[in-house]
Amino acid sequence: MAKIIEGERIGKLGKIALGCSAVIFDPARAKVLLTRRTDNGRWCLPGGRTESGESVVETCIREVLEETGLEVRIVRLLGVYSSPHRMVEYADGNRYQIVALNFEAEPIGGTLTISDETTEYGYFSWEHIARMDVMETHVERLTDVFSGEPAPFVR
Repeated sequence: MAKIIEGERIGKLGKIALGCSAVIFDPARAKVLLTRRTDNGRWCLPGGRTESGESVVETCIREVLEETGLEVRIVRLLGVYSSPHRMVEYADGNRYQIVALNFEAEPIGGTLTISDETTEYGYFSWEHIARMDVMETHVERLTDVFSGEPAPFVR
């Protein structure tokens, strides 16, 4: 299980890792798809780390398929998140400052389902999300998504 450590420039104690997350709206664009993680039971956007030899678009598409069963296409970049004051420490001792790209994606196929990485899924409004146990880094992204700003956020 991973834990988030925050502190002044704590990211310098870890390696840099690139990751992606996907925002998938319901047809009314009032709710977004979240999944509940198997490892910590918390809610999050579908996504994960980029593998060597893979583009960020490929990462996002692969991670969404692995975690939700949905085939998606990437619509646009919603935000870039790279706080040097946050680090993720994994159970194996590895530490990373995450640089995350948050994309809007739309389903083009597949069937929404759970996976070995997820135990539950659902589409939720901002009002509902605010009362859920959502990973802090994803709350930041979701806050930006529901702000209605058209330009990508860079944080």
